[in-house]
Amino acid sequence: MKENIKMLSCLLMISIGAFAQKDKIKEAQSLFDKGNSQDALAILTKTEYLILNASDEDKSDYYFLKGNVLKDLAVKNIDAANNFTLASQSYQDVFLYENESGKFKWTVKANMALKDMKASLVNGAMADFKAGNFKESAEKSYKVYLFDKKDTLNLCNAAASSINAKDFNAAVTYYELLKKINYSGKGVLYYATNKKTKEEDTFISPKARESAIQQGLYEKPRTESIPSKRIEINSNLAYAYLEKKDYPKSEAIYNYVLELNPNYIDAYINLAYLKLQMKKDLADEISALGTTPAEMKQYDKLNARKDDITRSAIPYLKKVLTLEPKNPDATKTLLGVYRSLDMNTEYNALKAGM
Repeated sequence: MKENIKMLSCLLMISIGAFAQKDKIKEAQSLFDKGNSQDALAILTKTEYLILNASDEDKSDYYFLKGNVLKDLAVKNIDAANNFTLASQSYQDVFLYENESGKFKWTVKANMALKDMKASLVNGAMADFKAGNFKESAEKSYKVYLFDKKDTLNLCNAAASSINAKDFNAAVTYYELLKKINYSGKGVLYYATNKKTKEEDTFISPKARESAIQQGLYEKPRTESIPSKRIEINSNLAYAYLEKKDYPKSEAIYNYVLELNPNYIDAYINLAYLKLQMKKDLADEISALGTTPAEMKQYDKLNARKDDITRSAIPYLKKVLTLEPKNPDATKTLLGVYRSLDMNTEYNALKAGM
């Protein structure tokens, strides 16, 4: 008898919890309908523990509403990148529970919301980039990539935005990931002009474009080849490592860039800059030395090494001037190198040729 009473009490508690959860969902839905998404989210967050013992159908209702609330906050640019991610997770829960229950009440709408979210996040990343908010743009682009890893262009955009934001740690992470997935960016774009809007739209394939043209919706088809971005990706990665003072990795990647294109001037200039940055770091180390016999000995060793590193920049700068004889940056830098090494003959010859 006591066991029956305990079981009845347990069932009663579960039943009460289910009713409480439904009431809270209704309350949150009402607030959401009135535009109070933050208050709705607060209620859903506080009562999420109640959903654990609910039916799959009730769980689906809960997570669909939570996804909608988070999506609304993100669209309003309230912690957009994070809220889009959380909204995506909630919609994925909708798919999970409706698949288990076999009752697909919200699946179609949740899928449409996910597609709309992706478009909003992409547009938000573009708007941030144009406004100079590069860090925010990078975060949003990376969230889109995590959302749809087949769309690797968003990872490339995240990397480029991180470079502009001078967030070199993030840039290295994203560019290394691009290399890992063997991203090149090479491809073909299929365009046609919308007869109604007079604007060009892209199509996923020539067949899709041809179908739209045959329906009379589009005209003026145009195909554009996209060149490989492999050199750009590796060059930017090398630059990010350079800014992080990881000189060996930076130098190795710049050398790889020159294997891809032996006439890539920026790589030669940046390799020379790398050497001069190494020289500067050594100069700072030398200036911190004292006057003890051991430190004076260290001074001579470091000073000789400093000159060797400075001298190693010369071939890169001369190569630039071979490819582009009037390059002002290379000329100015090489003059400075010659002067610092007391290479007067070379200095005067270069100066006379200006």
